[in-house]
Amino acid sequence: MDNLWSILFTTGYLTQRGSEDGEVYQLAIPNREIRKIFIDQILEWFQQEARRDTPTLDAFCDAFVRGDAEAVESQFNAYLSRTISIRDTNVRKSKKENFYHGILLGLLSHREDWYIRSNVESGDKGILANAWYSDILVEIEEEGIGIVIEVKYPDSGKKSADGTDASTNRAKGGNEKSPYELMEKGCREALQQIEDIGYEEKLRQDGLETILKYGIACNRKKCRVMLED
Repeated sequence: MDNLWSILFTTGYLTQRGSEDGEVYQLAIPNREIRKIFIDQILEWFQQEARRDTPTLDAFCDAFVRGDAEAVESQFNAYLSRTISIRDTNVRKSKKENFYHGILLGLLSHREDWYIRSNVESGDKGILANAWYSDILVEIEEEGIGIVIEVKYPDSGKKSADGTDASTNRAKGGNEKSPYELMEKGCREALQQIEDIGYEEKLRQDGLETILKYGIACNRKKCRVMLED
């Protein structure tokens, strides 16, 4: 799995587009015939690999249902640590949030019996138009449980004279918040947004009695997870 992209590149199933950035290459499927191979064979292989990890994915999803924020955090941290590169998040802040949002959506979609929606118009107290859209809503009808998840990628918003971010400044002896402190703050902001906008309203309208609200903040290959008390 670790060498798959290199193998596909060197055998011609993926070709380079544009110029490389250090050791990073932009790759593309070169033609329609190979695209069909990806759909018929490689995608199926990926799905088979994912199914092998079923117990881990089940445990991750079950932790959400139990309201076990500590277990969710531990397992999500483990997943981020072994699967993503820091370069994957080397984009502007809004895109970073979308990146982690997409990962969570993919992991939770493992449960085929859950009704999962992304960026759903929800809430009855919204002030800003884009604030009306909750990140992830989950309905588990048989258990009468609804889950609201809001994802943040917090930063200090401050830059030093050399353009480095807050965490770098702190490492050099500055007084800015650490990544962990920023994630704590991000979780609280996420939970506050859920409360202020009323994202759970859609779930209550659908008859779900137990609502679990999660604020999840991410920074590179780490995350922090909080559940509303």
